[in-house]
Amino acid sequence: MQKNKTEFKPYIPAERVVPEFTITSILIGILLAVVFGAANAYLGLRVGMTISASIPAAVISMGIVRVILRRESILENNMVQTIGSAGESVAAGAIFTLPALFLWAEEGKIDAPSIVTIFLVAFVGGILGVCFMVPLRQALIVEEHGTLPFPEGTACAEVLLAGEEGGSKAGTVFAGLGISAAYKFVADGLKVFQSEIGYDFKGYTGSHIGIQVLPALAGVGYICGPKISSYMLAGGTLSWFVLMPMMALFGAGATIFPAADPISTLAPAELWDNYIKYIGAGAVAAGGIISLVKSFPLIIRTFKQAMASMSNRRVKSNALRTEQDISMPVLLAIVLIIAVAIWLVPAFPVSPIGALVVVVFGFFFATVSSRMVGLIGSSNNPVSGMAIATLIIATLLLKATGTDGTTGMVGAIAIGGIICVIAAIAGDCSQDLKTGFIVGATPKKQQIGEMVGVLASSVTIGFVLYLLNEAWKYGSDQIPAPQATMMKMLVEGIMNAELPWALILMGVCVAIAVEIVKIPVLPFAVGMYLPFSLSAGIMAGGVVRYLVERRKGSEEEKKKRTEKGVLFTSGLIAGEGIIGIVLAVLAVLELDDKLVLPFALPQAGSLIIFFVLLAGLYMLCVKKEK
Repeated sequence: MQKNKTEFKPYIPAERVVPEFTITSILIGILLAVVFGAANAYLGLRVGMTISASIPAAVISMGIVRVILRRESILENNMVQTIGSAGESVAAGAIFTLPALFLWAEEGKIDAPSIVTIFLVAFVGGILGVCFMVPLRQALIVEEHGTLPFPEGTACAEVLLAGEEGGSKAGTVFAGLGISAAYKFVADGLKVFQSEIGYDFKGYTGSHIGIQVLPALAGVGYICGPKISSYMLAGGTLSWFVLMPMMALFGAGATIFPAADPISTLAPAELWDNYIKYIGAGAVAAGGIISLVKSFPLIIRTFKQAMASMSNRRVKSNALRTEQDISMPVLLAIVLIIAVAIWLVPAFPVSPIGALVVVVFGFFFATVSSRMVGLIGSSNNPVSGMAIATLIIATLLLKATGTDGTTGMVGAIAIGGIICVIAAIAGDCSQDLKTGFIVGATPKKQQIGEMVGVLASSVTIGFVLYLLNEAWKYGSDQIPAPQATMMKMLVEGIMNAELPWALILMGVCVAIAVEIVKIPVLPFAVGMYLPFSLSAGIMAGGVVRYLVERRKGSEEEKKKRTEKGVLFTSGLIAGEGIIGIVLAVLAVLELDDKLVLPFALPQAGSLIIFFVLLAGLYMLCVKKEK
């Protein structure tokens, strides 16, 4: 591995010093962190998954810094995307867990979490994520260069190195953003056409087919690709066309816990809400644990490499610029202060054991996350699976040590929230450090930049969560918050011994069967858990990606087509997220109903408009450059 380090030469040599951590890069980076954080919060609460913001942040950085401001430093551009991409990761960690507190507040069990509490959970998790990743940089980024691909980190470096293309690439992102924003506003603001269409099969009771015709779903499907999308659709097909019809057929007039009404009276959506989401939760939990078990050899190897590289390194006052990290004494001091704060600050309802769980599991999952994103990318990082495993263990530990009831449940969610943010930020930080390694950035400055992005997005994420809850309420059709709802269900089920374990174990067994036939468990399980209409919308984007990849041409042409689609669909996701936040503001101000036009297209009209969007995406990808 040392050979790779010796041979590799970064784009900007270590001896050369160029503008990097500047006021311009900080301000633009903070702006992107806030925007992508809010957009991804909306996406995650609606769909149950987020996407990496590193590539669109890098492209927009090139468009603003290089083209508009006429500044030439590639390291300044890199710092913008480093700070900007942190917002997406903080949002991903926060939205998978913290909305559970709002759901309990709605039920009257606790007071709604304060903005300060949300800020502290996000900020503490983010800072710990950066601190835990720093000692791993030498082992994962430097010594594994050429072995671990770090897809988003490498792609960001390619975007930054292709500086002269920054304007056209940024234009592609902004085009997607504008089209998606207009589409979302017309559909869910003006209500000209329905954003979800569906049909119940009368002769096949319990089944329902539908699709959400939204740009963000098509974007997620395109970025994830046809395989991941098809696994999700397969999971949805099992739930909505096998399990639910079986319940309707065999359950008939029976009333089975947790439903309070006879199965024969339940619509497909009610069957899903009362039964399928528990089966899906069991499958997702099992999938997360299976992923961790399979990664265990990698985890051990990573720990050994990290410890070896730390013991072999000598802190030199004259260390090369490209080898400078935040010093180990500083990192240890930060971690110690945060651990004590988690124990003593009232905003964290956590005991000393809980604080210890956060630090131990945080470092463990930071290592897992950093390695996983190096292999499969940030968008496929199983952060929710890690959070589920943490929640189950934390809840059992808290209950065993006497911290039970509502206090124990809130403590478990706080622990899970911090761990979730740690895992998400560690993965994002490793991608950013990979980009920096290729272009010749200063690691220490990037690590500080990552902390700046964490601070900015942590300050705003609480307001975003409150805004979305005030507008639509978590658990509603507009903001189902699927991951947080599942976390809440698991925690209170374990703490109160009220979990329908038979349904959970069915999901676990399905996950094991899927693993045996070598199908990736997590996307399949997420598809089981989510409404079929979501998986169908994501699959539509996956189909476009499949058609684009199947089109004939050289490898270079195929790569450019795919990349163009990724940039455009990143814009689609950001555009819908931004308008989602705008519509939430209008809903809080009670102005949303005044926007609705007096006419609306039938369901067929919605399908045609969505098909036009997909066709436009395909044509954009295959269009030859002049």
